[in-house]
Amino acid sequence: MTFKERLSALKARLTGALPSSESLGLIQSRGGRRAAIAMLASYSLLILGLCIYWSIPPKPFDVIQNRATYLSSADQSVTGAATTAALLEVTRLLLEKKGGYISNDIAPPGSLLDNMPNWEYGALIQSRDLARALREVLSRSQSQSQEDVDLTLAEPRINFQNSSWALPATESEYRDARRYLKAYLERLPSNGEDSAQFYARADNLSYWLGIVETRLGSLSQRLSASVGQKRINTDLAGDAAARQSTSSTSEILVKTPWDEIDDVYYESRGAAFALIHFLKAAEVDFADVLEKKNAAVSLRQIIRELEATQQTVWSPVILNGSGFGIWANHSLVLASYLSRANAALIDLRELLAQG
Repeated sequence: MTFKERLSALKARLTGALPSSESLGLIQSRGGRRAAIAMLASYSLLILGLCIYWSIPPKPFDVIQNRATYLSSADQSVTGAATTAALLEVTRLLLEKKGGYISNDIAPPGSLLDNMPNWEYGALIQSRDLARALREVLSRSQSQSQEDVDLTLAEPRINFQNSSWALPATESEYRDARRYLKAYLERLPSNGEDSAQFYARADNLSYWLGIVETRLGSLSQRLSASVGQKRINTDLAGDAAARQSTSSTSEILVKTPWDEIDDVYYESRGAAFALIHFLKAAEVDFADVLEKKNAAVSLRQIIRELEATQQTVWSPVILNGSGFGIWANHSLVLASYLSRANAALIDLRELLAQG
């Protein structure tokens, strides 16, 4: 074999050993797909982890210690401080818990969650009701008295829509509401023209508890509707001359859609979480009234029933078995606690109304 032939054979062997341009492109495309899949898997795991972490509700707090964080030691015993401080802390938890405020998120992972936004809504409704009671009744000596200036600014802001992303954002409105509530709290211990008042009277407490009573009644009915019920229409019962806008049948079928069962459940848990702290604070501020009416035990029983609603849910999903079936129904269990608390609330209001 001549030198040229050997050189040609070596060149051909080397050329065959090197990958072609088509082979290089195939290798590169496979490597790019693997990298993209790895990045997508990592992103999905991160989002899943954040969803689980952000779905953990905040821990309960002590209303006495919480009062001390908002007022100096000399002012902590002022009437109304515990209730106002509890409202401030619940609204703070809505904004600063794990993941912050989620109800107005437009991007993952917040936009993928629905349980925590419903929990936030339940706690928010109770906060709005207490802010309304503060403005209309608890801070006023009588119906003709002047409203507190800070509470008139706080209440509409806490009633701002809960899902606004910008212009303005919901968080900014709620922070403004907290700022005015804190100003009201800081004025409670002071004397003079700029002082604020909190009137711990039996009729004032009964007014707020009446609002709570209707909220709990609605939640317990919505929870019970998870299995579907035929209910007798009692809308006009008790008044022969009563009328309503449109006619309705004597029996009503009430059933929560399957995709809203967990929404109602977590809204109820959020409402119970906020209400537990508000009632504990009311026990402090209305201690003399409750002692005089011998009603402190009744209030503690309501709190105990509500605390039972905060037990850990060990199931990964909210089960919706039939009432007497082999599967649990978490909504009915929660409804039983709220119904007992609501019944105790009715008894407590009757005690407060007695002389």
